[in-house]
Amino acid sequence: MAEACVDRLDALLSRFPVRARMFHSGALCGVTDFSRPGDGGQLHLVRAGAVDVIHAGRSADLHVNVPSLLFYPRPMPRRFVSDEHGGADLACAELHFDGGAENPIVAALPEFVCLPLESIAGAGPVLAMLFDEAFSDNCGRQVVVDRLFEVVLVQLLRYLMETGESRGGMLAGMSHPKLKKALAAMHEQPARDWSLEGLADIAGMSRSVFAGGFRDIVGCTPGAYLQGWRIRLAQQALRQGRKLKTIAIDVGYGSEAALSRAFKAQCGMGPREWRQSQEAD
Repeated sequence: MAEACVDRLDALLSRFPVRARMFHSGALCGVTDFSRPGDGGQLHLVRAGAVDVIHAGRSADLHVNVPSLLFYPRPMPRRFVSDEHGGADLACAELHFDGGAENPIVAALPEFVCLPLESIAGAGPVLAMLFDEAFSDNCGRQVVVDRLFEVVLVQLLRYLMETGESRGGMLAGMSHPKLKKALAAMHEQPARDWSLEGLADIAGMSRSVFAGGFRDIVGCTPGAYLQGWRIRLAQQALRQGRKLKTIAIDVGYGSEAALSRAFKAQCGMGPREWRQSQEAD
């Protein structure tokens, strides 16, 4: 099972990588305000102690009293409240997802995830090493911990897929024993001239059952999903300064004009205009 999960994530993480940067390790005492988190996500690992998590605008607070993971894929105002004297021991990292809000992994994730560390299969040795490094003064500590945070994130994504925690969208489709095969194929070969019949065949389903199941679970038609994936890849290539003609071929459109039409239908503006707006930002 673990090998299949890596395959499902490989095309996503190779095209839209994530980088972690630890910004805190040690005790948090009293009130810690995250009302102005950065532009990316954050991952908090509670090694010991109790923390109350208060989310702005929510009636119920979250009480964490066992070693846990708190994951915020997008900025979300919150406060952590712990004992003023003993506090709680945490290691925390900023996460930078390539593509920002357009990153397909970010778009597929819930607002936040809270899990006991022991529930993430296979993460024990990685977490033990991460905490040892984060709470030490070892040479090269920052680099090691940053990479370990990235490993923990991959293990978390595996967990979300294997347990079916995602109720809809891309991750829900990647949790499905048959739809995942079609999604992985589109991710790996975006330029291929995919047909509904071809994708259904890869999934091992009839055309009608595949089309209906994909729409119900992922939330859109296979054709709409493929177009969205291609446009995200085109946006990534535009950020890298690549030529439009080359991008069009690489993502499955035969010409600049065809890519421009699909891009405008998806984004409300053409690729050149979109690139200019990104440069202005």
